[in-house]
Amino acid sequence: MVPIGLCSVAALGICLERLWALRVRRAAPAGLLADVQRELEGGSADSKRVAELCADCHLGRVFVAGLATARHGREAMKEAMEGAAATAVHDMERYLTALGTIAAISPLLGLLGTVLGMIEVFRVLVEDGIGNPSVFASGISEALVTTAAGLAVAIPALILHRYLLRKVDDLLVIMERQSARLVELVQTNGGGQ
Repeated sequence: MVPIGLCSVAALGICLERLWALRVRRAAPAGLLADVQRELEGGSADSKRVAELCADCHLGRVFVAGLATARHGREAMKEAMEGAAATAVHDMERYLTALGTIAAISPLLGLLGTVLGMIEVFRVLVEDGIGNPSVFASGISEALVTTAAGLAVAIPALILHRYLLRKVDDLLVIMERQSARLVELVQTNGGGQ
């Protein structure tokens, strides 16, 4: 039960941290492109203001990478943004592998606890006989609790693991769309020529 308890605490911590970190307004704020566009139209594409606007989110770091290479043309800008997006995806997927592992091993830990409990029940049965069936039934009941505990940890962990992976995918789509719009905006305004 101790490993299952540790898994539940770790899963809860990971889920809360990732739910906080993967909020849309933190990872890819909706108004960021419009803010950057205003700065670009004001002629301050290389200003500290753009860097300040973009500093606190993944999408902003992608924008900064693209704007830094905009003078080299569309392809250079896209490549820089793709590289920054790969780093952003890596950051957004942080701890999700651990959460998936917890979801996978928790039922196995529960089953291991049940098997060990059943071994103990049969050991007592061999030593003392079946004189008192309530002790036998009580031992089996206690052994099965570990399976239930393992499943109780694994099911929510698996659900949240899938949800968070989908959330990362959704954020990546948002980032790709916004990045493509920024490339078009910079290129149509002569930023790449």
